[in-house]
Amino acid sequence: MKTKSANIISSRRKPKLLTEIRQKIRAAGYSRKTIEAYVKWIKEYIIYTDVRPPEELGKENTENFLTHLAVRRNVSASTQNQTLSAIVLNAKPV
Repeated sequence: MKTKSANIISSRRKPKLLTEIRQKIRAAGYSRKTIEAYVKWIKEYIIYTDVRPPEELGKENTENFLTHLAVRRNVSASTQNQTLSAIVLNAKPV
């Protein structure tokens, strides 16, 4: 059972990454469906890049991921564009 002080401490913790991303996209005024799609693609990008910090990732990583989606996963050009938009939005400072 959590104590009152444990609840206070846990409420001060930094939100998890995907929660932060959701909040950032929501603050930008995107719809719920767009937020869900963007979070999905950002999560897959994070996994694809071996959970490396964003400051270590660059254009080449993004290009490789988009190529992977096209070649290995056979996604459409519009899906690649949506994924790129999600990655770019996530990279922008708040």
